[in-house]
Amino acid sequence: MVNTNMSSIELRLPSRLGYEKIAMGTAASVARLMGFADERIEDLKTAVAEACINAMEHGNKLDESLIVGVILSMDATSLEVKVLDSGTGPPGGVHAPDIDKKMHGEEASRGMGMFLIQALVDEAEWVSSPPSGSYARLVIRLHKTED
Repeated sequence: MVNTNMSSIELRLPSRLGYEKIAMGTAASVARLMGFADERIEDLKTAVAEACINAMEHGNKLDESLIVGVILSMDATSLEVKVLDSGTGPPGGVHAPDIDKKMHGEEASRGMGMFLIQALVDEAEWVSSPPSGSYARLVIRLHKTED
């Protein structure tokens, strides 16, 4: 019998690079327990790491006194990960990077995180919610194949 109740896990991480690995590991463990395929778990780990690093660098400006919150909420069909910071959120929308310009040095080599996150999960959104900060919301769905 499948439990349809939503349950969640919350993490509070310092804004120090390296701590995103705790969020990655926790998300991977939860996804594994839920029955996600290894490939989807790897996608999730990369997306969570990118979201946490963005929150640390851009949202909290690497101020170690500021916390990055990570809330993993799961139900029978999906895992939602919210990554919260103290910033105002990204300006404008998410734009596809110009790989040619990046390769030729005409555009900064960085700035691919949000685009990458969108490519790896089923849903991604960035929400500004002053005065408390902003958050990234990622959703990955459990796609079970019927035999």
